[in-house]
Amino acid sequence: MNGAESLVRTLVAGGVDVCFTNPGTSEMHFVAALDRVEGMRCVLGLFEGVVTGAADGYYRMKGTPASTLLHLGPGLANGLANLHNAKKANSGIVNIVGQHATYHIGYNAPLTSDIEGLARPMSAWVRTSPDSKSVAADGAAAIAAAKSALRRCRRKTSAPIIPRRPWTMPPSCCATAAHRRCC
Repeated sequence: MNGAESLVRTLVAGGVDVCFTNPGTSEMHFVAALDRVEGMRCVLGLFEGVVTGAADGYYRMKGTPASTLLHLGPGLANGLANLHNAKKANSGIVNIVGQHATYHIGYNAPLTSDIEGLARPMSAWVRTSPDSKSVAADGAAAIAAAKSALRRCRRKTSAPIIPRRPWTMPPSCCATAAHRRCC
């Protein structure tokens, strides 16, 4: 089992059973894991705004968190307007945002960005995983942060996760959980 599959299994075990996706090549290991793991429904969207809006709507209608899969920092940025709306509505969302392979980061490729910096305004908790063995634990921590905010505030919470490639080698993962100020 690689880091991507362990993260999908963690999401399912944590009650997150749908993933609205707009993946790129950086996220192919995660897409493959979505096919392998029972209990996770994958829904493809053609734009990150559609994906994040669908996840927000899913939570508002069903009352359970959905996840998203977004392509790199620019993909996250494309979905931030709906993540802002989700935060204001206290919708529970787990966002998985791909990242360049760790060995590409130093080259400052065109889509390289400060993903943590982009996620922070919509998040209250941010973590970058040092390797693929930490991705599942960080995913569980993001889900726990979202659920603890729910219990504490009696409000809903957003919990984005940002893993880095390669999934089969030591990736980094940034898991964030955003929630509104408590009562």
